[in-house]
Amino acid sequence: SVLLETSLGDIVIDLFTEECPKTTLNFLKLCKIKYYNFSPFHNVQKDFMAQTGDPTGKGEKGESIYGILEGPSKRYFPAEINPKLKHTKRGTVSMAVAQDASVESGGVSGSQFFITLADDLDYLDGKYTVFGEVAEGFDALDKINEAYCDNKGRPYRDIRIRHTVILDDPFPDPKGLEIPDRSPVPTKEQLESMRIAEDEEIEEQGDPQEIENRRREREARAHALTLEMVGDLPFAEVKPPEDVLFVCKLNPVTRDEDLEMIFSRFGHINSCEIIRDRQTGDSLCYAFIEFDKKEDAEEAYFKMQSVLIDDRRIHVDFSQSVSKLHRDWITKRLQGGNESMGGFDNLQKRTRYREGEGGNSRGADYELVFDSEERKSGAGPDKKRQKTETKHEKSTSEDKPDHSRSERRSEHRSDHRDSRSDRKSDYSRSDRRPDYRDSRDSRDSRDSRSDNRDSRS
Repeated sequence: SVLLETSLGDIVIDLFTEECPKTTLNFLKLCKIKYYNFSPFHNVQKDFMAQTGDPTGKGEKGESIYGILEGPSKRYFPAEINPKLKHTKRGTVSMAVAQDASVESGGVSGSQFFITLADDLDYLDGKYTVFGEVAEGFDALDKINEAYCDNKGRPYRDIRIRHTVILDDPFPDPKGLEIPDRSPVPTKEQLESMRIAEDEEIEEQGDPQEIENRRREREARAHALTLEMVGDLPFAEVKPPEDVLFVCKLNPVTRDEDLEMIFSRFGHINSCEIIRDRQTGDSLCYAFIEFDKKEDAEEAYFKMQSVLIDDRRIHVDFSQSVSKLHRDWITKRLQGGNESMGGFDNLQKRTRYREGEGGNSRGADYELVFDSEERKSGAGPDKKRQKTETKHEKSTSEDKPDHSRSERRSEHRSDHRDSRSDRKSDYSRSDRRPDYRDSRDSRDSRDSRSDNRDSRS
């Protein structure tokens, strides 16, 4: 029997020394020289098996006691498969088969072994050497079975064999076997194979409020990154502008121009807007004021707090909204602008109404939009209309036939239609509608001639 002290509890294994003498001798002597110390369970399949025995934790190495004593040529030994020993119950201990096992030999074994975590795994019978069974420590097997693992079966938190204790060894020690006085120190390769140590705390320690704040911050950062990936945010670290103030607790009668006049003493204001209900138009008693400079916004923030406006003491704070920046970014993206949308300066850029000589604002290429030069010179709508008509006449004379000839042709067609209509009316009156008396006289003459013919006959 062997006692395995693991990070999740002790496991006692009884060995079938008579049925598998060579395999059990190999296992006992490897435990005796502390070969399995610090070996991890590198492959855990829930309700199937847990595999260990490779000190490196990679699952590709390991050698038998015969290879340690006699050289690399004896690294593996033929599997001792006994048809009477089967994987019928949970806790069955079997030797793993090496990757370079040959079909003729029936498989070879080294140092790796596995413990079954379910009953009736009969499809493993005849393929692996059953050499023992778990006598005590099924609670540790339950913990191993519930370990959280990656897609390759490797537990995220290390499950390792700490020590191996020989309870009963019926075999004499082979020649040359060296038994250490104490457990060996883990090698560099073994330390590098660690993920989360068995005694490492993965839960945050400290003040619960600080832990909750950090959790919310990480959650908000993850949401912002998701919005950036799907295209709803220009970049995940977007911040509210520093030149926009949020003013609340306003009197419903306060107007935009009144608020702008009061705050304009601190500096130039780009926009001042009191938010109103869409349906009723009533003030919602809060507003956003955008200054041209950040310094002016800071001065207004410190001096306008709790100031009395229209019998109401207002509250002033910096805006925490990025909706305006987001709206500008969406507009630029839809319009196909060439400017970089990730720069913070471009996001905060504002354009005033009809400002700038060379602005390429929407509608600048239409004729009915007044340009700044005409507005400065005092040109009104009539002058603009005359200019537009002159331009239209010029383009018409260049692109189309002579307008005067077309007018004459139109008049000639009109006169011709009038004469035709006159002739048509005369014809209808004289020719097509003869006088009724003339028709009656003609009928009387025809009747008299007919009577004369009858009398001659």
